[in-house]
Amino acid sequence: MENRYDKYKDSGIAWIREIPEHWEVTSFKRKITINNGKDYKDFLDAEIYPVIGSGGCFTYCSNYMYDGEALLLGRKGTIDKPLYVKGKFWAVDTMFYAIPHTDLNCKFAYYLALMFPFNLYSTSTSLPSLTQTDLGNILVAFPFIDEQQSIATYLDQKCSEIDELITLQDEMITKLQSYKQSVITEAVTKGLDKNVPLKDSGIEWIGEIPEHWTSTVFKKFLSETMQYGANEPAEECNYNDPRYIRITDIKDDGTLRDDTFKSLPLEKAKEYMLNKGDLLFARSGATVGKTFLYKEDYAACFAGYLIKARCNKNELLPNFVFYYTLSNVYQNWKNSIFIQSTIQNIGADKYSVMPIIVPSLSEQQSIANYLVQKCSEIDELISIKQQKIEKLKDYKKSLIFECVTGKRKVS
Repeated sequence: MENRYDKYKDSGIAWIREIPEHWEVTSFKRKITINNGKDYKDFLDAEIYPVIGSGGCFTYCSNYMYDGEALLLGRKGTIDKPLYVKGKFWAVDTMFYAIPHTDLNCKFAYYLALMFPFNLYSTSTSLPSLTQTDLGNILVAFPFIDEQQSIATYLDQKCSEIDELITLQDEMITKLQSYKQSVITEAVTKGLDKNVPLKDSGIEWIGEIPEHWTSTVFKKFLSETMQYGANEPAEECNYNDPRYIRITDIKDDGTLRDDTFKSLPLEKAKEYMLNKGDLLFARSGATVGKTFLYKEDYAACFAGYLIKARCNKNELLPNFVFYYTLSNVYQNWKNSIFIQSTIQNIGADKYSVMPIIVPSLSEQQSIANYLVQKCSEIDELISIKQQKIEKLKDYKKSLIFECVTGKRKVS
């Protein structure tokens, strides 16, 4: 910590604790006027002024609600993401917009609001809500206006520096993810031997492939017809019953989330049980095309909106197919399907005729083994970057807290 104040006192506020002796404790409404946002749909005749919700500006309208600095806070839904705005704007009806009094710096109020313990004030409903009364009655501590300005200026600079570091790590992650996909694509379309002669695959988005590889359709290597999942509601978590794998369980990297574990009684699950090596394909919505390779020791079944494919392992290895579905050529195939349809939906009929290129079994295994190791190395680098981002975010949060509660003196 850079500096501390000379004298402190107990603020009487549990989440703030001690504050500098000269800081004032009062309710939030004593320093700011809180107003309700409104519906903007009567002003859709022109797109001039930003309409702001909890996620920021999402559209424009022909009128504005306020012109100047303001603090926006969620009233329903997302209530823990304060926003600082400046200029002419319209706040939607699920937002509050608060105008600071002359003795409150708006940017300081924004940083302070980021630290509010919103969970203590949210109403106990399925949709988180915050009343104007509860928001206004939150007890907070304030220094004098010139000190507020100094804190706000300091945090603007420091937070900007931290955000730049976070952006840099994000960019590195994006490059690593792109590199990983290129490594996968190169391996599943060209193989590991760079000296083999190539031939035209006959498929535009695949291009050339090794001369001895086969280009065909997926269904020729299936041991049974592709199967849709069970249309059963998920049960509570019961580890004695088969896991019920749903679209929401599948992460972008093809692994399963641990925190969404649900089960299905065996009587309902028995027609949809998975064998090791089964592949699951998501068939609609935002997750369409995501894949999962079942290689677990626990019993599991699968839900509707997922399609099971069981390969003939004497001709096509499931782990090779899984990596194929992580490649650029698979993404290009998906896009070609969507161009032909207004709805993002890929059923078993389309998956079964998916173009696929097939090397020998030994090559498939070598490629899969290579990609397991190579992707693991890249994933480890990505994980390190993600950990750095989390540490930067934690540091930013602690820095803001220390400054707006007087734990750190800003000169």
